[in-house]
Amino acid sequence: MKRTHLPLNGLRVLDAAARHLSFTRAADELAVTPAAVGQQIRALEDTLGVVLFRRTAKGLELTPEGEAGLDALRAGFLQFEESVRAMQAGQSSKSLTIAAPRDFTAKWLARRLADYGRTDAELRFALISSEGDLDFTEANLDLAIRLAEGPGENEGVKLADGAFVTIVAPDGAADTRISWPGCPADEDSVSLSVADAGLAIDAAASGFGRTCVPHLLAESDIAAGRVKVLEDTRPSPLAYWLIAPLPQWRQKKVKALVESLTR
Repeated sequence: MKRTHLPLNGLRVLDAAARHLSFTRAADELAVTPAAVGQQIRALEDTLGVVLFRRTAKGLELTPEGEAGLDALRAGFLQFEESVRAMQAGQSSKSLTIAAPRDFTAKWLARRLADYGRTDAELRFALISSEGDLDFTEANLDLAIRLAEGPGENEGVKLADGAFVTIVAPDGAADTRISWPGCPADEDSVSLSVADAGLAIDAAASGFGRTCVPHLLAESDIAAGRVKVLEDTRPSPLAYWLIAPLPQWRQKKVKALVESLTR
């Protein structure tokens, strides 16, 4: 069934003016001018084909036609408020579903989520792999982390400037290479091929050879002395981005998490 177009702004003004029986006080409540209230009422009268208010010696009064619809109108606004509260109920949830590459979760994200989780005992996290295309609606995602040149069609913020670094074990051989899909090497120099940069870092720490990986992913292993930097860090257009479509990005719980991860 086709719904009748409702002049909601005019109905909202009608409710305020009927409660105050004053365009001036209605204007104060709605933060508009009395003239704007009068224009909305006249437009509503034109739309409905009825007179809603009359001016008398005693002041403004509702016509019978105007009064006839008030109870249903106010009940409708209460229903609108209930609807809004129901839609916002998810905002009070502290459960977050996050998609991230497995190596990024292991090397960077998990520790920071644990730290953030300790700030609020009600926080809950669900982590899934972000390999391949992401469908935020189908996967019920709140936030994703991608190694990319930008956020694409989503909202996003970069965790750090894109940079790659070549690393090797402190006492490891540097003449052979460890490759992974994001940083392939010549086959003749490869001693090991692995599935992702996290495994490449662990393989380098074990002495298999050198590898080139995102600096953000390797920084904790460098700081711990598991690997050492063999060559100067190289800027890269690829960086780790926190991304989400605008509706998810606006959620309070997502904003709080993004703020925590970007400090």
